[in-house]
Amino acid sequence: MILTPTPNSADLPEDPDFDDELDAEFAPAAAGSDLSPITLELAPDACGQRLDKVVAGLVPQFSRSRLQQWFEGGHVLVDGKPKRGKDTAYGDETVVILPQSAPEDQAYTPEAIALDIVHEDEHIIVINKPAGLVVHPGAGNWSGTLLNGLLHHCPQLANVPRAGIVHRLDKDTSGLMVVGKTLAAQTDLVRQLQARSVKREYFALVWGTPQLSGTIDASMGRHPKDRVKMAVSTNFSAKPAITHYQRLCSGVLEGRPVSLVQCQLETGRTHQIRVHMMSIGFALVGDTVYGKQHLAPFFHRQALQARRLGLVHPATGEDWEWIVPLATDFAELIARAGIPEPEAA
Repeated sequence: MILTPTPNSADLPEDPDFDDELDAEFAPAAAGSDLSPITLELAPDACGQRLDKVVAGLVPQFSRSRLQQWFEGGHVLVDGKPKRGKDTAYGDETVVILPQSAPEDQAYTPEAIALDIVHEDEHIIVINKPAGLVVHPGAGNWSGTLLNGLLHHCPQLANVPRAGIVHRLDKDTSGLMVVGKTLAAQTDLVRQLQARSVKREYFALVWGTPQLSGTIDASMGRHPKDRVKMAVSTNFSAKPAITHYQRLCSGVLEGRPVSLVQCQLETGRTHQIRVHMMSIGFALVGDTVYGKQHLAPFFHRQALQARRLGLVHPATGEDWEWIVPLATDFAELIARAGIPEPEAA
């Protein structure tokens, strides 16, 4: 690891996972919400309406989807009996709602998760995130995330939106992330990301042999058929995306050519490196979403790491830079391909 002040740089790339369209404030239900039964007396003007519509109007603090789950689970009683949301109200019933906690209610619970902290002071934390660790709580991952670990490591982050997180890495992407420990630090870091003044250097192992260097200038948006994926797009809603890459070294993996490339970005779109490299015919090794499915078994994740991070310290105004070695599995992968690990420069 290298931790040194560096000279000023202009027009440096922002984080590729910081996308203001997709990075909306995460707002889970408040932990510890009151789960006491709620009793409602329906008025005559409810007669003829659907029960779920009537109930939703009386308890606006709960989302319709949450109420629907409670109806389906038998947790909404009408005159003492479970009813379906689509049943008709008569206007003189007594409705008792038995609120149930949901996994997302505990999304902000501190958890003792091991964190590889590269640097920490009163204002920021720089973390080397391992592959397999989810950054934000979300569907299917309401616990065990970096956010939960941060809250345990630094309880004061409970008072900072998103526990100070300002950018993301995919679950299976390893590497450097920065977290603001105070609201002022977080705000400053977000502004640096938006101004594209944060230096992020990524290493990726791709199938094939791209030209020595190049720039991919191709707008990106949601995939037209698979909303989980991103894609190069000419749709009016697509956002500009620019990736600069340089081939560092080539090798052979399982009899097929591979190349280690260094990527820097002018924009920060979700999955930008993965989508852009695939779009020119050089999918990342191990990428089961955008890569070649028959080659996926050669590595258990996408071969991508945020290796270098440079930014202006929010409190001191100094330029700092951190570099971490390739993750063990990534280093072993390129060694199998006969590619030496690049020295930190």
